Amino acid sequence: MTTIDHSTEAVVIVGSGAGGGTLAYELTKAGIECVLLEAGPYLRNEDYMNLEWAAFDQMAWTDTRTTSGSWRIAKDFPNLPAWIVKAVGGTTTHWSGATPRFKPHEFRTRSVYGRIDGANLLDWPLTYDELAPYYTRAEDAIGSTHTGGRPPLPANNNYKVLAAGAENLGYRYYATGPYGTNAEPYDGRPASIQDGFNFQGDKSGSKWSTMVREIPRALATGKLDLRPESHVAQILHDRTGKVDAVLYLDSEGNLHRQAAKLVCVAGNSIETPRLLHLSSSSLFPDGLANSSGQVGRNYMRHMTGSVYAQFDKPVNMHRGETMAGCISDESVHDPTRGFAGGYFIQTIALGPAFLATFVEPGAWGPDFTRLLDAYRNTAGCWLVGEDMPQESNAVTLDSTVSDQHGLPVAHVHFDDHANDVAMREHAYTQAEKLYRSVGAVGTHRTTPYPSTHNLGTCRMSERPEDGVVDKWGRAHDVPNLFISDGSQFTTGAAANPTLTIVALAIRQAEYLVEALRTGDV
Repeated sequence: MTTIDHSTEAVVIVGSGAGGGTLAYELTKAGIECVLLEAGPYLRNEDYMNLEWAAFDQMAWTDTRTTSGSWRIAKDFPNLPAWIVKAVGGTTTHWSGATPRFKPHEFRTRSVYGRIDGANLLDWPLTYDELAPYYTRAEDAIGSTHTGGRPPLPANNNYKVLAAGAENLGYRYYATGPYGTNAEPYDGRPASIQDGFNFQGDKSGSKWSTMVREIPRALATGKLDLRPESHVAQILHDRTGKVDAVLYLDSEGNLHRQAAKLVCVAGNSIETPRLLHLSSSSLFPDGLANSSGQVGRNYMRHMTGSVYAQFDKPVNMHRGETMAGCISDESVHDPTRGFAGGYFIQTIALGPAFLATFVEPGAWGPDFTRLLDAYRNTAGCWLVGEDMPQESNAVTLDSTVSDQHGLPVAHVHFDDHANDVAMREHAYTQAEKLYRSVGAVGTHRTTPYPSTHNLGTCRMSERPEDGVVDKWGRAHDVPNLFISDGSQFTTGAAANPTLTIVALAIRQAEYLVEALRTGDV
């Protein structure tokens, strides 16, 4: 493995997930030396444990966090508001694999939706057309099914139930993808073996992650110094305000200083603003790159919920891919439904252990056990849609609670917007209608899980006073500081975010290669 000296001014990337891992590969293949700092261990496919809670303990970011707000998560999971991975590859090793694109209008929500009380809407400083070629490159990198001539995954029973209900409700746009797991061998990865262990890490290697594809290829260039178990504590800057180093702690708690010519932060939308707040100084008293006051604000986690339906015959939803189907008819902006924005209906399957935890947190008694007893006869769907950015929904530092390194933990405050509530009710109702139309004998609405879609908190904006970074992810206040994850999203759209994070990272890397060549960074 390549070793870059701590005194060498390298490109330093914090986080190895969809944004950071992609950026590392795109830059190193262009001949640029990078140091990639990842807080978690380097787990490979063969290390994954196909047991739900054992895998969760192995992969998840379980460092303490605190919560507040009216969202149900603050009651059910106060120390786990988000379900992300702390390992090389980040949450791409845990993601379900859904890869829909954002729609053109979702880059212009302030213009299209108009003013919505309590929502801090803003148009993105880039358009769909600008991102479209990078979407194609991201789909080819991931191997998204249904795109680029790649075949769809086969339909499992959970999808067949969903598709039959979609047909009955008059929906037109439903399929088994697009999806980031191979239906046939592609790009050096095998075809799916339909084993149903997406959330626990894919042992077969058929599902895309940066751990599987980008990071090994970046290492092969000889330009990447990958440092697992390296928790970044602070970003440092010189007298002019340009970043010049990062401080990080290794697995034994030893502090190191890595010199940097530029820093790209891709630590997820909770850890990224936390790091910027931890990097405050006399020049940046409210947090690094925070002259706008927007660092940590406008936290979004998507409108979510699930409906599980019970039938009088077996469905065996656990067989086949976990999230193997998607209905997109409701992902349009149609305010006659009583809300702005749209949502997707996607299949989901949890194992018995996770279903017992998440189907109705805190429940007990006959009604709860009936849900578990019906496991074999159960079908499930996940509802995911655009939630409204609110300035008061924010990630801040908790001055009263410290992590294992003695650093203030992230505090996550979230309240549903009225638009989110109206959309969730509509989605619940449609999902129940769908399942009833194909003979469900019972349905159950599940409250939102700890979020895997963490967005906003360092958003893009045209004007520096409205956000943290520009259209390239470059900090308005600090010319050699970049945000490279979902934190930079101006709004959340309805689609699962991974494809867009990868597309933005490919685009950002292209920009950085040229900026480094010309000295414009």
